[in-house]
Amino acid sequence: MQIAYRAKDIIEAHIVAGLLKANGIETYVGGLYLQGAMGEIGAAGFSNVHVEDEDLYPARQVITEYEASSCVTTAVESGDDKPDSYARWVLLVMAVLVLIWLNF
Repeated sequence: MQIAYRAKDIIEAHIVAGLLKANGIETYVGGLYLQGAMGEIGAAGFSNVHVEDEDLYPARQVITEYEASSCVTTAVESGDDKPDSYARWVLLVMAVLVLIWLNF
């Protein structure tokens, strides 16, 4: 099996896997159990869609069409940086609390 698609999260991986299955390509989604390792902050880079070696080229064609469709936008294009923004605020609050605690 080879990686046909590296998704940003497990939901997108399952969407792509469903699209490939609808086109007659058997898939395996890896990284399901690694998503919770980061808690509320979304883990990236762990979700992959795998296909058989002989299905790699047709799968990549379907994926290219999926990515080219107008209904698909990435987090950068849509301006949605909430998980990243959330992480920054949590780290800032923790740093302030540590500084306050160290001063007492």
